[in-house]
Amino acid sequence: MNEVKIIIATHKTYQFPLERYYQPIYVGSELRNNKLNILSDNTGDNISIKNPSFCELTALYWAWKNHFFDDVDYIGLVHYRRYFKGKEISFNGIKIASDNELISHLKNYDCIVPKERNYYIETIYSHYKNAHFIKDIEITRELIAEKHSSYLPYFDIVMNGKKLHLYNMFVMNKENTQAYCEWLFPILFELEKKIDITSYDIYQKRVFGFISERLFNVWILRNNISIKEVNVVNIERENWGKKIFHFLKRKLIGKSK
Repeated sequence: MNEVKIIIATHKTYQFPLERYYQPIYVGSELRNNKLNILSDNTGDNISIKNPSFCELTALYWAWKNHFFDDVDYIGLVHYRRYFKGKEISFNGIKIASDNELISHLKNYDCIVPKERNYYIETIYSHYKNAHFIKDIEITRELIAEKHSSYLPYFDIVMNGKKLHLYNMFVMNKENTQAYCEWLFPILFELEKKIDITSYDIYQKRVFGFISERLFNVWILRNNISIKEVNVVNIERENWGKKIFHFLKRKLIGKSK
């Protein structure tokens, strides 16, 4: 069958690719007054209300729990403005990956991931310390040690390294996607009980989205998932000068509260 479905997590009205295998899902819809004429993450078994802290993962959870995986071989997650780069589909003047291109990669690899980001001057641990609240990663490590001890060495490898696959973006087969969800979400729900985010600003409240980016890398490493790195394209053109400025600012003077 080899059919692929790519979830596009979106929180607003936007232009989406017309190909049927790209499926936008309205995230955090339970919290928003405006209704979009697309699938929403607030039906059936859902965590739509958690979107401010779980980010695009509310779409993944909804898809996992509500038969979105049925009758397909491969599942992917991208963002309304970020896609895997390709050659066959032109979208807003940018080439994004087609189903044929994605499936072609997956004949030789277990998972498609964004090309890793290299932080060069700091580790993933020190970057998190500068950008977020380090106690949250330390609590995560304690939970991994307690509940998933076989993952602990891989958690430490990721956190002590300098490279990371970001954005919670991937494409992989249905079985691996289900296995990942079965591992990830119980950890995040347990962390919710241990991490108090009531005083966090809007950005820092995205904590479980940030932590899951790190955990995805841990899961890949621990389970020996072979990966194909593909560049990510942003149809809004990312401001790298601004990103680098804020990266260095956090490194030198710390995160904003």
